[in-house]
Amino acid sequence: MPSKVSSRGRTTARTTPAPARTAARQQPIPDHSKAVRGEGDRSPFPHLWQHAAAFAARQHKHQIRKDGATPYFSHVVRVAFTVSQVFGCTDDAVLCMALLHDTIEDTTTDYDDIESRFGEDIAKGVAALTKNMALPEEEREAEYDARIAKADWRVRLVKLADTYDNLCDVVTQSPDRVKEKRKDAIKKCKRAIDLACKDVKANPHTAGAIAALATLIR
Repeated sequence: MPSKVSSRGRTTARTTPAPARTAARQQPIPDHSKAVRGEGDRSPFPHLWQHAAAFAARQHKHQIRKDGATPYFSHVVRVAFTVSQVFGCTDDAVLCMALLHDTIEDTTTDYDDIESRFGEDIAKGVAALTKNMALPEEEREAEYDARIAKADWRVRLVKLADTYDNLCDVVTQSPDRVKEKRKDAIKKCKRAIDLACKDVKANPHTAGAIAALATLIR
């Protein structure tokens, strides 16, 4: 399957939008998580997030960030670190969602791949974080926000971390594009904050995340 460069500047191997993808993968994806879920032999990973990191690394292999040099996998790792180190949330499911959040949208992974390895909750979270690229951009973004608004609070926390990292990553853009890209990244941060505001009272991690993001965009 020929590769392409997505609108966000990463190299992908997908030729159809993730939500509507029906084409068969060239190679089956090995499942190393059965023991993690208690369904098979002993797993080499004591934590599910470790398996998620290994799975995401394989799926994002050969993809790079917009600087043309940094492996794309670094982004999802930084998002997971933002969740745990900046936002203070170490929930296993949230870390898995963070590590896997771009696998359906930007690789040959589909919902069933995630569900079979990590369970329904995590699969639903990753699906909620996946844009429907079959829609026109304006409609796509509106549908995406509406879906995240209806999702579990953990999805909105991951989205806050995603926008946090993307704003930090603006500095890797060419100097003539930094100002424009920063403006766009800040707009997306504000969208994520608006979506997550309803979670503040019930989830202290969300309150801390919004405060951290608000400080970053000042």
